[in-house]
Amino acid sequence: MRLLIAGGGTGGHLYPALAVARASRAEGPNGAVLIVGRYGGPEERLVPAAGFDLQTVRVRGLDRDAPWKNVALPILIPMALRSALRIVDRFRPDVVLGMGGYVMAPAIAAARMRRIPYVLHEKDVRPGLATRYFAAGAAAVCTTLPGTEKRLSNPNVIQTGVPLRDGFVRRTPGVPPRRLLITGGSQGARRLNEATWSVLDELCGRFEEVIHVAGEQGKAGVAQHARERYTGMAFADDMASLMARADLIVSRAGVGTIAEATAVGLPMVLVPGTFGGGHQEENAAAMVAAGAAIRIADVDLAGDRLVAALESLAEGRLREMAAASAKVGRRDAARRVLAVLHEVLGR
Repeated sequence: MRLLIAGGGTGGHLYPALAVARASRAEGPNGAVLIVGRYGGPEERLVPAAGFDLQTVRVRGLDRDAPWKNVALPILIPMALRSALRIVDRFRPDVVLGMGGYVMAPAIAAARMRRIPYVLHEKDVRPGLATRYFAAGAAAVCTTLPGTEKRLSNPNVIQTGVPLRDGFVRRTPGVPPRRLLITGGSQGARRLNEATWSVLDELCGRFEEVIHVAGEQGKAGVAQHARERYTGMAFADDMASLMARADLIVSRAGVGTIAEATAVGLPMVLVPGTFGGGHQEENAAAMVAAGAAIRIADVDLAGDRLVAALESLAEGRLREMAAASAKVGRRDAARRVLAVLHEVLGR
């Protein structure tokens, strides 16, 4: 199988793309994989480091939070499509996999113009604009959480989960929890950082270790608040090892983090972000409905509210949440996505 994977820009799209690429390569030496990403994005460093070929396209997404940034799109979109067509014509893929987000759009559009079958993967409960636009013509759409299928104009929707990096191993978290992991995702979360630091003494008194991934914006604060029992860092390349240490996680409600936490079986306290049209609210609602998480609204987030939420989790409740988290989690999502691709090629 000659597989072109379109996705990148952020870890939320890029790491799943790499997971599928690794699974495809593991099937045997007869296939070929090419990843198409964004010019200037983190994929320029991460994809070659992972041992895969990369081509990039100059592309930018529609900014709904700052519409004035969209004025250049009428020029950028045709240029990106021409670049994607050249890449597709050179590589000649059997099938194209779009991993969601605007970065996949040029390659998926090129595949459609060349009549090459394409499959989409959507992480969020509420599909993104690119997924909604291309879903009707897709050979299949892979999803992550229940409810996405109701929003797509495609009869072939398969819930596969999010393809993960290696190292996320299911286990039984400690109760009462000894280690707390707090993360705002790859970009960090200012309000979550500030709430954490405002009650850090109380958290360090309650837990043996507070592990805090603060993002670039929190780099100075991590150093400023250094103390015993507090392990603060701006970035974490090995999130699997952090989740292997943690018994409870507080995080934004990005699907990538949710997928990793549920693969391990961690109970979650989710603080959905309000950006991007509020799509994280529905991700959090799905986890609360599954019994795997409790939710704190971003507008209500403060140190005392965070402590109160943690104190509300009795031991029995934590065990139930951990079991529900493990039930939702899928560690074989990359193989599930590959199975969909093979089914599409076999039609």
